[in-house]
Formats: sequence, C-alpha cells, structure tokens
Amino acid sequence: MTTSIPLRASRWLQGRVAAMPWTDDLLALLARVSMAAVFWRSGQTKVEGFAIDLVEGRFELGWPHLAPQAVDLFRDEYRLPLLPPDLAAVMAATAEHLLPLALLLGLATRLSALGLLGMTAVIQLLVYPGAWPTHGTWAAVLLMLVLRGGGAWSLDRVVHRVLGQRGA
Repeated sequence: MTTSIPLRASRWLQGRVAAMPWTDDLLALLARVSMAAVFWRSGQTKVEGFAIDLVEGRFELGWPHLAPQAVDLFRDEYRLPLLPPDLAAVMAATAEHLLPLALLLGLATRLSALGLLGMTAVIQLLVYPGAWPTHGTWAAVLLMLVLRGGGAWSLDRVVHRVLGQRGA
C-alpha cells in the first residue's frame, strides 16, 4: 500500500521536529517576545516621559506619567462599564508595561500570560468585538504560554532550579 506525498511529508517533518527537543523552547520564546511586543507597544501609547522602542530606536528614560489622550481614549472610545476612565487608563498602562516585561523575561510566565489573556478578553468582548481574528490569535498564543509555561530559556526555569536545589 502506498502513502500519499502529503502524508509522507508530514511523517518526515514530524520525525525531524522530534529530533530537535529545543523546538518547544524556541516556540515559547517566540510567543513570549511576540506577545510582549504587542502589549508593550500598546502601553507606550498611553504614557509620556518614558519610551523604549528597540525597533524604531526611540529611548526616553524618565518618570512615566499617563498621557492625557489615554484617559480620552477610555472615556470616548473604549467606554468600559464599571470603571472610571482615569482608573481604567492607569490600570491598562501599568499592566501593559509590567506584564509584557515579565513575559519577555519569562518571569511568572503563566501568571503574566493569564493577565494578558484577561485583557485580551476584555478588549474582544467590550471594546473591539469585530477584531476577533487578531484577538483569537493572541488568545491562542497566550493560552499556550499559560498551559506550557515559558520554556527552558526563561527566568521561571532558573527560579525553579534554584528553589528545587534548596528544597533537596
């Protein structure tokens, strides 16, 4: 019995990937960096006095403060229920800086990804319901990080090894 070319190609690729145990760690790193970049850049639009953009080469190291347009955005466009716009803007700007930084470092990866997954759900359900293809992609990547963790190239792994050795 002969097998089809796509099936043979799939089996061949599966064998190659299985021979490279670091692929899951590379996937976790790519997921962490990508999602951190998405939320960091969003957070940067909400603050003034502090900017780090490696791609554009923009660096402004100072004390961050909420940009006036951030509150306007939450009041006029986002209109979240139950939260005053000034509080929602501060919460979002803070979360969009701290959680991506933790995610990038692989520190508390599962918890950081869970926080960003919650933000994604709020954005999808209450702000931009028509953007489900983008938010679905974010959710899939963040859910993978929640379920699998940050991988071998993360501070989580270092902390686990240090605490594991102390407990022994």
